[in-house]
Amino acid sequence: MFRSNTMISLMTVSAAQEQLRSYVKSKRLAVGLTQEGLSIRAGVSLATLRKFEHKGVISLESFLKLLLVLDGLDSIIKATQVQQKSFKSIDEVLQVNEKKQPKRGWRT
Repeated sequence: MFRSNTMISLMTVSAAQEQLRSYVKSKRLAVGLTQEGLSIRAGVSLATLRKFEHKGVISLESFLKLLLVLDGLDSIIKATQVQQKSFKSIDEVLQVNEKKQPKRGWRT
């Protein structure tokens, strides 16, 4: 049985795609860009952008290009960074340093 100490998300992949699709479309409209204007500025084909805004399907590279133009790239990068834990005692610091971060996965 696989056990993990990480939180389990109740969001599905399709729900996440829908939220990201909606976010990009609303940002595009907020800055007054047409689909064609955003696709040209981002270097993403118009067909790719239309498919993304309709179905939420896009490559990571194209998604990041859109975010770069829409000034959302930094937010995504910050969201993926590991949060630094705040310590209450020196003992907590020492306990964390004792646990080595694995360099390879061990589960299939």
